[in-house]
Amino acid sequence: MPDFRTLTVPVGIVRILELIFTCVSFSLVASFGHGTHPYWTLCMFVWCFCFCVTFLILVLELTGINTKLPISWDDFTIAFAMLATLLVLAASIIFPTIFARTGYGLFIGASVTSCLAFILYAAEVGLTRAKPGELCGFLSTVPGLLKVLEAFVACIIFSCLRNINFHVYPGLQWCVAVYSIFFIFALVVIIFTIGRLLSRLPAFDEVLCGCNVMAVLMYMTAVVIWPLYSFKNNPRPAFCELFTHCPWDDLVVISFLTCVNLVAYIVDTVYSFRLVFFVSRA
Repeated sequence: MPDFRTLTVPVGIVRILELIFTCVSFSLVASFGHGTHPYWTLCMFVWCFCFCVTFLILVLELTGINTKLPISWDDFTIAFAMLATLLVLAASIIFPTIFARTGYGLFIGASVTSCLAFILYAAEVGLTRAKPGELCGFLSTVPGLLKVLEAFVACIIFSCLRNINFHVYPGLQWCVAVYSIFFIFALVVIIFTIGRLLSRLPAFDEVLCGCNVMAVLMYMTAVVIWPLYSFKNNPRPAFCELFTHCPWDDLVVISFLTCVNLVAYIVDTVYSFRLVFFVSRA
């Protein structure tokens, strides 16, 4: 029998609203026609992906199939909610910046509904994340949510590298290695958590703290080295004013996101040390 209570609890209501607003966003843009701009495609993918996964979550919880899956369902849903929050936030910034400034009504409407969808996904994260003293999965804690953020930021950095000849300078290669190493680590932690495999890892909490400390130290070097090699004798070209997107701007984006991930790893390290050496011993 379907469990309709899953649709009437606060999280269920929020997910239904997420469905509505993401559907409205991509429907409004799709009604305009097909776009070939890569950021157009990205925004459409974000709205469609979030709509489909949210719909799948609702159906699985309504039918009770989620309880039969060999994964940590709570960790999966909050990891997706965090990912969707970041994806829709990116779409809510990119789409109005590039397309909605034309003043076309459908684009403005899609931008508004996308912003509302972002607020709803952020609200879902707030509703489902771990409360103080509550027993829950790792991804429901602040360090777990930060792992999703760190992996997402690294993905954006990788997407910006496509037009950059970072192999020319060893310093830039070092930065890319830093991004790659800790992206892989964050991804492994997320997958192992959802797959209920963390219990098979010896001293996971201590290893996590050690890796976070290493990430902070190595990202500190990247924060200095990336702009040093990227902008030395490399001013912004004049032709960038003629294009919506200039490859030189990717250097600025990567510099900024490197700082974002450094802050995320610092906060992650503080929370991890607190959970391992203070809360666990209390």
